[in-house]
Amino acid sequence: MSRNGKRERVVILGASDKPDRYAYLALTKLLKFGHDPVPVHPVLRAIDGIPVISDLTLVTGQVDTLTLYVNPSISEKMADAILSLHPGRVIFNPGTGSPALQAKLREAAIPFVEACTLVMLETGQY
Repeated sequence: MSRNGKRERVVILGASDKPDRYAYLALTKLLKFGHDPVPVHPVLRAIDGIPVISDLTLVTGQVDTLTLYVNPSISEKMADAILSLHPGRVIFNPGTGSPALQAKLREAAIPFVEACTLVMLETGQY
């Protein structure tokens, strides 16, 4: 659970079906900690039986957290789609930091952190 004890709906942008990738580990840890992961990847159809959404613009419903596992050059092009989700927060995992996207999030009053989803979950900071 999150630090407020609530089950969160977490969109994973840059999801992966490769067990050695951090995005895959995030999906499995989010499940382990009782959250509802929503993987997003343009090609994959499912990861371990969980349906994958092909495009961020197709995500509907409440998004408590958006966790990023894509290069800033990709996320910056998706800024409008990210803002339209109105996520409760955005997590910039290592290597995904983007001052340009962070400025847009700040303007839209969407909180963000530069942190590792895996570490946050394991240390009770999620």
